[in-house]
Amino acid sequence: MISKEQNIAVLGAGESGVGAAILAKVKGHKVFVSSLNAIDINHKKSLVENQIEFEEGGHSMEVLKQYDIVVKSPGIPSNAKIVLELIEVGAEIISEIELGFRYSKGRIIAITGSNGKTTTSLLTHQLLKRAGMNVGLAGNIGSSYALQVAYDDKDWYVLEISSFQLDDMVHFSPHIAIVTNITPDHLDRYEYSLDKYADSKLSIVKNMTPQDYLIYNLDDEISLAAMERINIKSKLIPFSLIQKVEEGAYMENQIITLTINKGKMGIEELALQGKHNACNSMAAGLAAKLLSIRKEVIRDSLADFETIEHRLEPVLEVFGIEFINDSKATNVNSTFYALESMKRPTIWIAGGVDKGNDYSQLQSLVKSHVKAIVCLGKDNDKIIQEFANSVDMIVETQSMADAVNMAYSLGEKGDAVLLSPACASFDLFENYEDRGRQFKERVRSL
Repeated sequence: MISKEQNIAVLGAGESGVGAAILAKVKGHKVFVSSLNAIDINHKKSLVENQIEFEEGGHSMEVLKQYDIVVKSPGIPSNAKIVLELIEVGAEIISEIELGFRYSKGRIIAITGSNGKTTTSLLTHQLLKRAGMNVGLAGNIGSSYALQVAYDDKDWYVLEISSFQLDDMVHFSPHIAIVTNITPDHLDRYEYSLDKYADSKLSIVKNMTPQDYLIYNLDDEISLAAMERINIKSKLIPFSLIQKVEEGAYMENQIITLTINKGKMGIEELALQGKHNACNSMAAGLAAKLLSIRKEVIRDSLADFETIEHRLEPVLEVFGIEFINDSKATNVNSTFYALESMKRPTIWIAGGVDKGNDYSQLQSLVKSHVKAIVCLGKDNDKIIQEFANSVDMIVETQSMADAVNMAYSLGEKGDAVLLSPACASFDLFENYEDRGRQFKERVRSL
């Protein structure tokens, strides 16, 4: 799909950008990396060691216009001026995942959705690995897909894929696609249109064939509506918490039933609790069943999977107050699941960069579960306005230290403090991982 005569430029020099550059270099292309920001010292070292030309602190358009293919960082919007100018001169814009796909011989399980992608990806990867399969983990998790393809191409890959990455796919086609759910998120990148965001998610199936499979959430109306707008050729495999399905997965009396090709199995014990994790477990279990992984492996893997960092992660109990890190909850729906799972009166730490959030869907949970809200962000007006009449106490903070100290002072023995921001982190933190780690550090210093 790519001739060696084609030159490849890479916009962005993060994990995926450097991986893409190395793959292109290994495959014999002329490569140039352009980063608007300063390049991390380790990434710069990798570029130097691989004799890849690069620039940082800006983009040289006249140089970039000489390249046939441009691998774009998912953080750069498709309508950015630099992207439109490169398209105008005939450059093909693709993602790192697309580049890796064009060179990999491995088959793919691709997982997208607004919530549950990471957990489902980790569960699926564990299932395949325990079954003895030669499998890589990449996308928004693990190491760069392109880098793995360059040095140690696997038979299978589990890829966690965002809508931003899907927007730059051309030929990408997984054997199994999983859409966990679709809820309002990143609408600022999609003209504040939920339909456009949902269509981006469902574009994961555009190149799939009748020999492929789409695992989807039968309970998610937004996903179902998006599926009706497109031509899906792959076989549909649903999962549901509320209705039985003939082929797929459902939950009844706390038991999950998986049925594929008339082969049925039940799963009673799950390591991850909560309705959302039952959905994640069903999706991963179905992928494993489609690959004929043994029942014992599926049961064992779903029963002893460990909680991932920053997702409802228990941190510590301090004088009877439980602290929980759910920093990965960067949208309202993730926080909905977190609040729904709380068993104690909760002090909720929320806020950050609002992505067009509608907090009203949290009202009933806040009224029934939350005793106080600690806002952590530069602009907390929407949260304050939404919940002013729902809780007795709302306070504003501008640092993690102040947020943790305030939440601790508001708590009593038997309470929980939940960091579940429902927002992006970039106003006060580098990313959600930085936010979660700072939370844990402050809790441990109480």
